[in-house]
Amino acid sequence: MRVSTSERKPDWLKIKLNTNDQMKELKAIMRGSELHTVCEEAKCPNIYECWSNRTATFMILGSICTRACRFCAVNTGLPTELDREEPEKVAKATAQMGLKHVVVTSVARDDLQDGGAAIFAETIRAIRTRNPITGVEVLIPDFNGSEESLAVVLAAKPDILNHNIETVERLSDRVRARAKYQRSLTLLENAKKLREGQMTKSSIMLGLGETIEEIVQTMRDLRAVACNILTVGQYLQPTKKHLPVMKYYTPEEFREIKEIGLEMGYDHVESGPLVRSSYHAHEQVEKATMAK
Repeated sequence: MRVSTSERKPDWLKIKLNTNDQMKELKAIMRGSELHTVCEEAKCPNIYECWSNRTATFMILGSICTRACRFCAVNTGLPTELDREEPEKVAKATAQMGLKHVVVTSVARDDLQDGGAAIFAETIRAIRTRNPITGVEVLIPDFNGSEESLAVVLAAKPDILNHNIETVERLSDRVRARAKYQRSLTLLENAKKLREGQMTKSSIMLGLGETIEEIVQTMRDLRAVACNILTVGQYLQPTKKHLPVMKYYTPEEFREIKEIGLEMGYDHVESGPLVRSSYHAHEQVEKATMAK
């Protein structure tokens, strides 16, 4: 199944650029609020579609990550930024944008004792105060395995607790700096134990040299810890310094993977070449809820 790829991307990965008035307005809100988005920092291929539809994923705790994962375009180094007003800024921007569902993620902050868990919790509460009907999803780092930090986030009652496993176990140490495959599974499992009924979500990138058997096993591992929602997308090399793409999966292969996931019992599987963890996040929640 492993196939070498040429520099030319297949047609199904071509993105239509759409810098319309809605996208310009959203960008102005972000800049005016001094906020970061993973849409920009991670060079997400769906930024034009999502921003044009007035949706975005806020990235809190600054823009510098303490980890240097070999798939990610976010800047790495020693963070100097910690804006205590960030929760209120995110809540205000959410209101300005009129979001029905907001996703909040962050860089990894291994320099902080709690990994930034308190800021996550404050952000959830601030959003709920200003926007009581807005759904809140958090995409969190692993907090170095701290159950206490996880509990702090869960105490704020996010609608979705998302943590990405990213890749198969064999490739995990090579792809993800400092993160551990089993630690990610334990985090998702603990989320269910610490808060009854908590909906969880995770994501897998394809194209890093994994086999179909490894993909299916990773899906099984996530279901074994009762993960509700799974997103599966194509890895795209951000720069020449990052890991190369080993295979471009076809839309049909992504459809097959979705069917496998649904047969395993996931409430919802979003699978496609341009799918990312927060892609169509609001629709994912609706479909997962209807499946229960």
